[in-house]
Amino acid sequence: MQAWQVHENGEPGEVMRLADVAPPAPGEGQVLLRVRAANINFPDALLCRGEYQVRPPLPFTPGVEICGETEDGRRVLANPALPHGGFAEYALADARALLPAPDTLDDAEAAALHIGYQTGWFGLHRRARLAAGETLLVHAAAGGVGSAAVQLGKAAGATVIGVVGGPEKAAVARELGCDVVVDRHGEDVVAAVKEATGGRGADVIYDPVGGQAYTQSTKVVAFEGRIVVVGFASGTIPSPALNHALVKNYTILGLHWGLYNTKNPELVRHCHEQLTELAARGAVKPLVSERVPLDGAADAVQRVADGRTTGRVAVVPEKGIRR
Repeated sequence: MQAWQVHENGEPGEVMRLADVAPPAPGEGQVLLRVRAANINFPDALLCRGEYQVRPPLPFTPGVEICGETEDGRRVLANPALPHGGFAEYALADARALLPAPDTLDDAEAAALHIGYQTGWFGLHRRARLAAGETLLVHAAAGGVGSAAVQLGKAAGATVIGVVGGPEKAAVARELGCDVVVDRHGEDVVAAVKEATGGRGADVIYDPVGGQAYTQSTKVVAFEGRIVVVGFASGTIPSPALNHALVKNYTILGLHWGLYNTKNPELVRHCHEQLTELAARGAVKPLVSERVPLDGAADAVQRVADGRTTGRVAVVPEKGIRR
């Protein structure tokens, strides 16, 4: 089979190499899946760089989220078991963790419903307890993680403010349903959010960016507001001033979604049921901006790493295309 492999750490476009390799052999409790679509996530770039919290042995195949097919023909969602990731024709996964792919979504959309939407659901509902009528601020609202949070926020009855970088991403955020869009390239984010909320600020802030975005969040969070920290795509991990949180009376919430797979897997399945129901009634629909063939994966991962994409980019091996 064909699979992308990383033999040394570095930028995805430089260290990912397409090779002919033998299909991986399932270990105890594992299943071999034919990859129908593999969604690209920022952690794939971090894996290539050797900067992710999980460091698989070299060489490894990146790709942490797929829609795959079992030997008996079932479409399933899975997080591949590294080092045999999803940017390949076949991948391994934990048999107990497979989730049914929603019938209302095609392969690429189904692959994209997993990590980003699970993270959004846990962040907004489990951690921040977002309520209808509240204001939700989403950083990087046109990206893969942010776009999921926007849709989930609207589905929950919140007013959604999306922060983006550039006019193209602003247009995408509006199409996603943002009530207010702030272009950080041409606008003062703090002033714009305060104006949009009448000076009150946002009740919940969803931050996959870190760095300056987090600093801005602390300036526009409402009384009893909640800042949900889900990642640091900017590359800068902020150091929260806890005296500021005390004086302004807001909460800083960390979210590591992957822990729920071991700490409370039943809650992951419950979340998937909720997401499947939302997808069935059209309340959420993953924004797949591109579908690239397997041989285009390295370039696509690099573009995601560089922040040059919107929504999700999916790698679709030719055999995996659902017609």
